[in-house]
Amino acid sequence: MKFHGRVVLQMMTATLCGLVLSVTFLSTTASAHVTVHPSSLPAGSSDISLTFRVPNERDSANTIGFQAYFPSDLPLLTVDVLPIPGWAAKVATTQLATPIRTDDGPVTEVVSDITWTATAGGFGAGQYQDFTIAAGHVPSHPGDLAFKSLQTYSNGDVVRWIQLASSSNPDPDDPAPVLTLSDPAPATSTSSNSPGSGVATAALIVSVVALIGVAALAIVTRRRRTA
Repeated sequence: MKFHGRVVLQMMTATLCGLVLSVTFLSTTASAHVTVHPSSLPAGSSDISLTFRVPNERDSANTIGFQAYFPSDLPLLTVDVLPIPGWAAKVATTQLATPIRTDDGPVTEVVSDITWTATAGGFGAGQYQDFTIAAGHVPSHPGDLAFKSLQTYSNGDVVRWIQLASSSNPDPDDPAPVLTLSDPAPATSTSSNSPGSGVATAALIVSVVALIGVAALAIVTRRRRTA
């Protein structure tokens, strides 16, 4: 069978594209991890929501359970769980050794972990599920909140998403979802009485007067030419 040069080139291009897509798919599948969104917030943020995104990494089993552990050294306050059809959530709490003072009074108990259990078969290969919570406050100083997690499959496998990145292992195989609390942005003054705003206002007035003068001069010049 004879092939023209253009046909051979098209076949080679299609084959190469297929290989590239296959490698991309494999690398994407291999790098799918449990993550938390957003991954960063200013320290001291209030009335926030966090979503744990859990992908299914098994071709022949469904994800039927997910358990997220909450840090006790930098606890979240007043955690609520968003209901999800087909899933039941169980919230466990723990007593704080030292109560945390808030505007609403002292907080003595915080969430230690939340377990979501499938009631309708869970989700399968090529799918993911979002598990969302709301929190009244995050800690007021910068740091990393690691939510070590367990993912349970219908075949009995349990994946422990508990590893933390380090200098010796910057990219662990089963990393825990991490929320980074950054320094709050400094407040900026927008007072209309500042010297900068006065200069800007004066410059605007001068510009307007100059434009009016140019327009008037143009009108007078045109009238003289037509007289």
